[in-house]
Amino acid sequence: MGLSKTVLKKKSAPAVSRKFSSPANFFNALRARKSADWTREQASNLVALFKRMALDVPAFRHFLRENGIRRDSIHTAEDIASLPAITKKNYLQKNPLADLLWHGSMLSPHVLTSTSGSTGKPTYFSRSHEVDEHSSLIHELIFRTSSLKKNESTLVIVCFGMGVWIGGLITYQAFELMSRRGYPISILTPGINKTETLKALTDLAPHYKQIILAGYPPFLKDVIDEAVASGITFDKHRVKLLFAAEAFTETFRDHLAEKVGLENPLTDAINIYGSADIGTMAFETPFSILARRLAMKNTKLFADIFGGATKTPTLAQYVPQFVSFEAPNGEILLSGDSALPLMRYSIGDHGGVYTFRELVERFKAHGIDLMKEARAAGIRRHVYELPFVYVFERIDLATTLYGLQVYPETIKEVLLKKNFVDNLTGKLALSTKYDDNQDQYLEINLEQKPKKEAGKAFASKLLAEIVKSLREKNSEFRELSDFLGKRSEPRLVFWPYEDPLYFKPGTKQAWVVRQS
Repeated sequence: MGLSKTVLKKKSAPAVSRKFSSPANFFNALRARKSADWTREQASNLVALFKRMALDVPAFRHFLRENGIRRDSIHTAEDIASLPAITKKNYLQKNPLADLLWHGSMLSPHVLTSTSGSTGKPTYFSRSHEVDEHSSLIHELIFRTSSLKKNESTLVIVCFGMGVWIGGLITYQAFELMSRRGYPISILTPGINKTETLKALTDLAPHYKQIILAGYPPFLKDVIDEAVASGITFDKHRVKLLFAAEAFTETFRDHLAEKVGLENPLTDAINIYGSADIGTMAFETPFSILARRLAMKNTKLFADIFGGATKTPTLAQYVPQFVSFEAPNGEILLSGDSALPLMRYSIGDHGGVYTFRELVERFKAHGIDLMKEARAAGIRRHVYELPFVYVFERIDLATTLYGLQVYPETIKEVLLKKNFVDNLTGKLALSTKYDDNQDQYLEINLEQKPKKEAGKAFASKLLAEIVKSLREKNSEFRELSDFLGKRSEPRLVFWPYEDPLYFKPGTKQAWVVRQS
């Protein structure tokens, strides 16, 4: 599995891949190139990037010396797969910012963004204008593979955070560059401001035929729920939902698709795998969503593709000329060119990679013809033979109970059921706590919708459904439950809408809360 075994001719000079000289060139390549072509592109790009970094990035030169690696000993993608990974600790935080940039110079133009610092001190990353252009091409591809029409008025409402973080700015830039290429796009950037977003849907949206809502999944759900509750309708528009920053389930996708009347959830609700580290890295496609849905219906297939995990990963495709992925032992490593280039960088996520052909063959071994399924779903024309990366949420997005991992996803699914969705927003915060006897228990903090209050009967029904879901989807919890009985049951705490302790508006939702 993966791309690291691709070998170029030993000791030959790296073949620098052709650059996409124009958007037309990019889209032509997507249609024309096959899985094997992209594999060769990735291999040649990796070697070429390594050679340049080894010569022109002072921090990387020092990293190679520290690890006893000679630049002229690396000739193939297989050679590169033997290099130690770089991390924030052993590379980014050990070197001055200038030494991490090309030629050790601060004179190159770049855009700075910061990580959220959720796992420690925030880290600043510099990205080149080319990264923004790559992001814009990906956003255009996402637009083209949707039900939206190129020549109709389109309002883009960017609901990602706008400050020092990457999401809001790079999304704005992606669509702004698209507008310069002739798309009739208007952009509003309220960021994580629900009031302004709802005003835009009320006052601005009626002037446009198409709406793109871009933002964090739980925030967009909040916006859509409140919009529908206040009488805002989406049925006069073509709507597209664009997500990033965290994974979500197919139940979540279908729930929002129904709320806003999406024409096709496969094409009109897309999640992007991006980061402050290097921008827009990978993206769901109609084909990847279809493959994910099919895998979820077949336990053996799901286990074969995703390593037997009980959680559902994001399955996305990526463009090897923009960024490359490896996943030795399930650790996601990325390589890519930017103002601050990265080579086999451990981003902190877990998952795996497939070539297009590998994934198709894996499905075929289980009796499923993905191309036939794509034709039946009406998305055959949107199939591109780009490689895949699948990504699980970080291990720090889980809490523990008696040593086992409990993920928010299992509880999120329950909150979307019709018995509970009218009373709860779907947001939650998991926490592991101890009672007076120092017995460990799982606390689930839940946000209620405005003017809603959970009674005892509601809480009892919800708890029963959560325990049922945990037992069905987490074999370790099932065993613990059999042993401890009621002591293993979570404790539910209901909070008013937008209570600042766990559900402060204007910030990313913290699905897991660590006790100090």
